[in-house]
Amino acid sequence: MPFVVLILGILLLLFLIIKFKLNTFVSLVVTAIVVGLGLGMNPAHIADSIKTGIGGSLGELAIIFGFGAMVGRLVSDAGGSYRIAKTLIDKFGKKRLQLAIVLASFIIGMSLFFEVGLVLLTPIVFAVALEADVPFVYLGIPMATALSATQGFLPPQPAPTAVATALGANIGQMLLYGIIVAIPCVIIAGPLYTKLAQKWVPEAFVVKKSLPAFGEIKEFDLKDTPSFGLSVLTSLFPVIFMAISTIYTMIFMGGKTPANPHGLDAIVVMLGNPMIAMVIALLFAIWSMGFHRNKSMSEITVTITEAIKSIAMLLMIIGGGAAFKQILIDGGVGKAVQDLMMHTNLSPIILGWLIAVILRASLGSATVAGMTAAGLVTPLMNSLGADPIMMALAIGAGSLALSHVNDAGFWMFQEYFDISVKQTMQIWTVLETIISVVGLLMVLLLNTILH
Repeated sequence: MPFVVLILGILLLLFLIIKFKLNTFVSLVVTAIVVGLGLGMNPAHIADSIKTGIGGSLGELAIIFGFGAMVGRLVSDAGGSYRIAKTLIDKFGKKRLQLAIVLASFIIGMSLFFEVGLVLLTPIVFAVALEADVPFVYLGIPMATALSATQGFLPPQPAPTAVATALGANIGQMLLYGIIVAIPCVIIAGPLYTKLAQKWVPEAFVVKKSLPAFGEIKEFDLKDTPSFGLSVLTSLFPVIFMAISTIYTMIFMGGKTPANPHGLDAIVVMLGNPMIAMVIALLFAIWSMGFHRNKSMSEITVTITEAIKSIAMLLMIIGGGAAFKQILIDGGVGKAVQDLMMHTNLSPIILGWLIAVILRASLGSATVAGMTAAGLVTPLMNSLGADPIMMALAIGAGSLALSHVNDAGFWMFQEYFDISVKQTMQIWTVLETIISVVGLLMVLLLNTILH
């Protein structure tokens, strides 16, 4: 019975979002209430479950996402992201343009949301394609692949951070292992898949002189942008802090943070905490991309305010996904999944990936799919002693698969690349699914090596 209610709940969510065009956050909360009633929960307790889900999820994530968005926007508005992309492209030359695009997109993707990264890089990469006289899609596939992989596997990006938090996984360690998982995904779904796509969808690989669907392109004079080193340092500041803390913990603290660390250990643990790392990163970005660029505090404040506006709805959607997840747990769906899988030989890692794939294909949102899958597999993960980091990465991989017409990223790719819906299915949907499958295989390999 719980599975029937879950399926009906997902169908209701699809109807509200796709057919009824209701806001995603509102749809998630409404669906959570209806599913809670369908699961036989005490009506008086449903509101408490929703509050617990939203509060437990957004407590830490609001700071991480908010400050992360501010850092990314400060770097972008100062021209730092443009400097990163242009420098790498110039250094690698025309023969290795795809590799340059991948590196630039990977670095920028670690500090910006997918949508922001796509908006930022599209005009730059299009200009490079024009200069090199190559099809925009030829460079666009590696760009989109690198941006997408960072969103699925690498904290402090929203989805992997939210899933890691929900599963109790160490965010710093997930970042390190996520990079290991993401690299082969980007290579296979990017430059290698491009060769296949050229044969499969040749009509999409034509040299275009304009992008009619693209809006106003913000141009920078390279001499007026921050240096490459300062731009990279600012973009990766929180990532560097978390990586140093994780490596220190693995070497000097046996891989586990003590309950009450002292001295240098306590300082390193504090600096490696994503919230603290983000606060310090923002303060550094205010100087490096603001005061150091002779910007006034009022100009910096405008950038920060715009950044907050850009993630407000994302935070609400994550909260809605967490509310739905909590209802599924409190309503017994998680326990039902656990009971169903206890006597099977299916790996919990594969199960987490599979649930995320189904939810992604059904709902469109990678973040909602990841959060919901995390809630469903948490009881099973705990009962079988599965590694939370591996589970989080597997769910991250699953949440990228089968992007189609119910995913905003699908339409952004179709519009910006000026290709048909069919061609978008053949290129974007396939490359997202390749990332997902390769990601799962890498997680299984890592899990085998580590355990």
